[in-house]
Amino acid sequence: MFRYSGALMLVLLLTACKKENADYADKASDPEIFHKSFKALTDVIVHDIFSPPVASRIYVYSSIAGYEAARWRDTSFHSLAGRIPHLSAGPAPDTSKEYCFEMAATLAMLRVGKALIFSEDSIQKRIDQVKVEYQSTGMPEEIFERSAQFADSVAAHILRWSGKDNYKQSRSFPKYSIQSDPATWRPTPPGYMDGIEPSWNKMRTMLMDSASQFKPAPPTPYNMTDKTSQYYQEAMEVYNVVKNASKEQTEIANFWDCNPYKLNVTGHVMHATKKISPGGHWINITGLACRQSKSGFLPSIKAYAYVSLGLFDAFISCWDEKYRSNAVRPETVINEQIDPEWLPMLQTPPFPEYTSGHSVASGATGVILSDLFGDQFSFVDDTEVEFGLQTRSYTSFEQAVQEASISRLYGGIHFMPAIKNGVIQGKSIGQLVLDRLGK
Repeated sequence: MFRYSGALMLVLLLTACKKENADYADKASDPEIFHKSFKALTDVIVHDIFSPPVASRIYVYSSIAGYEAARWRDTSFHSLAGRIPHLSAGPAPDTSKEYCFEMAATLAMLRVGKALIFSEDSIQKRIDQVKVEYQSTGMPEEIFERSAQFADSVAAHILRWSGKDNYKQSRSFPKYSIQSDPATWRPTPPGYMDGIEPSWNKMRTMLMDSASQFKPAPPTPYNMTDKTSQYYQEAMEVYNVVKNASKEQTEIANFWDCNPYKLNVTGHVMHATKKISPGGHWINITGLACRQSKSGFLPSIKAYAYVSLGLFDAFISCWDEKYRSNAVRPETVINEQIDPEWLPMLQTPPFPEYTSGHSVASGATGVILSDLFGDQFSFVDDTEVEFGLQTRSYTSFEQAVQEASISRLYGGIHFMPAIKNGVIQGKSIGQLVLDRLGK
């Protein structure tokens, strides 16, 4: 058998290392590690059962941390500091030294996410996996360590900023108070849960001037005594749509349910089912669009950041209106005034009816994704497959926006004005994101 000498073996090893190190940057620039990491964050958000507004907060700070670390790779990608008025400039890398900004971005995103969720061990596990994946590219140790330190500094900067958004203070704000007016929201079965996040409009906005900047037209005045009134007709529309729902309408309602905490009742036994939030569904579509279009690392992380910004302001705007108009849900109205045995197809969420959160969030995201990927971007949405549902296909983001929005009528949990005006509200927010941030 031929045997290498010790000196020859050392030369061969050093040569192999140099070759491996030389092309590490190409391997490290693959956005798939970031996509998987963002999905890991979504999985924890689902597991920890965060409400849609709170989930949007986790997404926005995490994605901004990732973007602010990554954008140093290409000077054409501008910092969000200043564009988001209250975000100050963060730490800068040493321009005389080499970094892997892709790794720094992924770790910064995960470190911020870890600080904002409950199941820290799950995110730490992903952080450890990410380090192994980047080390396997052959990255020199000094670049690895330098990039990890830069990630830590960016994450720390974003977390200090996040701590000033009024979230911590809002945890002790008063709970929702039930009113005797039949036009106002009351807890609904089966859980009769308190109203979620009644003070979310006090959160610091990202790009909106205030929570009420895009205040929608008011809901239809409550009137169930006159059967010819517009309100009565809207109630009957919900009632009849659910009673006569087609197979397609039922599939659409269930596909876009996105209820983070659905209570299932069997006799006297009740258990919860965890699902993705509305924002999480659109985040998944964002990742899908990036993969399908073969977007590189920077365009991908920009897409996550822009969509997350739209979602965050969308939920503030929507919740501002929800607890201002404080509108009663169809389930309550129909059970009290039309048919006590009627049930919505979907479980009614625990907060006021107007406007539709799905519609506002979808409207905002649809505008942003259409700008980033095109008005006629066809895709197959597989978001709900892991929750036991089939895929659905769309010829554009706008088609998905309209379907997500109307799903709330099919599900029996919204009147039409909340849907139509919610989409308008959301699209205004999406356009604001694009106007303020630019290309």
